[in-house]
Amino acid sequence: MSVNIEPSGHKSLATGSPAASPAGLGQPSLAEAGAGGTVAGGGVAAAFAGRRRWEFMHFALRNKKLMIGAGIEAVFVFVAIFGPLIAPYGVTKTFPPGLHPSLHHLFGTNAPFGQDVFSQALTGVRDSYMVGALGAVFAGVVGLAVGFAAGWRGGWLDELLQLLTNVVITLPQLVLMIVLSAYQTNRSTLFEGVFIGVTGWPWVARAVRAQTFTLKARDFVDLAKLSGRRASSIVVKDIAPNMASYIFLVFVLLFASSMLVAVNFDFLGLGPSNSYSIGDMMNYASQWSALQLGVWWWFIPPGAAMTLMVVALYITNVGLDEVFNPKLRQQ
Repeated sequence: MSVNIEPSGHKSLATGSPAASPAGLGQPSLAEAGAGGTVAGGGVAAAFAGRRRWEFMHFALRNKKLMIGAGIEAVFVFVAIFGPLIAPYGVTKTFPPGLHPSLHHLFGTNAPFGQDVFSQALTGVRDSYMVGALGAVFAGVVGLAVGFAAGWRGGWLDELLQLLTNVVITLPQLVLMIVLSAYQTNRSTLFEGVFIGVTGWPWVARAVRAQTFTLKARDFVDLAKLSGRRASSIVVKDIAPNMASYIFLVFVLLFASSMLVAVNFDFLGLGPSNSYSIGDMMNYASQWSALQLGVWWWFIPPGAAMTLMVVALYITNVGLDEVFNPKLRQQ
């Protein structure tokens, strides 16, 4: 019996019983369902898949954490998509500087530029989400590839990939970004997202490697090997689906952490030079002494929005963990 640590810190027992399957839905995986014999027309496999979907929706709609977190995040996603279109003013349009929040300027105007803070925040949410998504995708793809390869092959390849993982972990992310920014003055959102992803995948690789080591010892993998299937096919069609819930939770955490890292870079002036994010707003507010001037609406609403975006993702992650894990559902 081995103990796996889920992304949110909960423990689940990895045994041979269906209830402890990494799929996290309390039912045998499709690979296990089909490994015991031939199923005419795939009826049994389809029944298992349908039952798992029904169970997920049943428990998801009854999980308060998931509903609250997903609901808050849905509002911000809507703002990220349509915010620049519904912003009352442009990002650079000027008004009298330092106006207090009012019906005409919900978050007031900044000083000394006189730009509408609410319009800038609506635009900044989109850029923050774009960097977070790019960072999560790149870190997830690299981490999954390294983790699956190391966990499946083992031996010298595992040692080599673990060495690479340890090297990337030791890289000082902030210092490396400062050095690159000195040579890459015209930075884009894509550049920042790729950098965050390339430097943020090691913990994903380690987690996926550990899960792959556990799953490749299961009976359905042995049967797949005996059937003569290729290693890549077994990993993609058998092992990865059994880790689907785990991988989904990993991407949620990567999304949140990527946005936090991006805000830190933007606040230090290391972010994209052709966009306007929440971190940029905080940077400008700090540079122009918004706190000393008493222009609190320049930095508190954007900071609260970013905090709520990240907290909602973490709440969603906890809710999803409870939905995917049968043991947590019963509590």
